[in-house]
Amino acid sequence: MLDQVQIIKDQDEARFAVIPYEDYLFLRDLLNDQEKLEDYLDYLHVQQVKAESSVRYSLEEVKRMLGLIGNPFAPDDINADENSA
Repeated sequence: MLDQVQIIKDQDEARFAVIPYEDYLFLRDLLNDQEKLEDYLDYLHVQQVKAESSVRYSLEEVKRMLGLIGNPFAPDDINADENSA
């Protein structure tokens, strides 16, 4: 998105940005809906974190790190994988 932007300058100072109409509609829709905007910002944050880190964990590793495996207070569906293994 926004890879086709035309900048209009006045006396070497940027004054306006012209973007494709589809991008405008997307941005207008996004900015008028707080939930959509929050979701999009979350998505961008996740993409940034993924790009910065090459470490990946399996679901089993995450459960172990969070202390969910073998935890009697964890919901049954979380411990279901442990019991079936």
